[in-house]
Amino acid sequence: MRFARIVFLVAGIWGVVVLAPLYWLVDLTGHRYAPPADYPQFFYGFLSVALAWQIAFLVIGSNPVRLRLLMVPAIIEKLGFVLTVVVLHGQARISSTDTMVIVPDLLLGILFVIALTKTHAIEQPRSRMGLIPLSKGNNILADQSRDSST
Repeated sequence: MRFARIVFLVAGIWGVVVLAPLYWLVDLTGHRYAPPADYPQFFYGFLSVALAWQIAFLVIGSNPVRLRLLMVPAIIEKLGFVLTVVVLHGQARISSTDTMVIVPDLLLGILFVIALTKTHAIEQPRSRMGLIPLSKGNNILADQSRDSST
């Protein structure tokens, strides 16, 4: 659990630090390709979704055991980008230099997979019928039998 907590908190902080400045550096991103001003809905839409995922990583890092299933889409988010860039490079649509941007996402994707495998799901105790979690003072069957005997 400690490993997952550290991995997801570092990933969230890293992502916010790297992505947030792009809101104010739009001109910088338009030097090698068409400027984002030509397609602002995609540029700012990507930033918004990417930043939302960084917040999700921070949330996962706050309680990795409880939010273990949310690690699956987090892995897809990281490795989906890696696969996309590899395919684009294979089609000669981006250069080898542009392919290097996948390194942090590939590393984090691998760490996310390791975190998922090292974090064990919480086992919820169940009643004999499988419907009602057993806890002190919350056993409906016991409460009913007590009421009928009086």
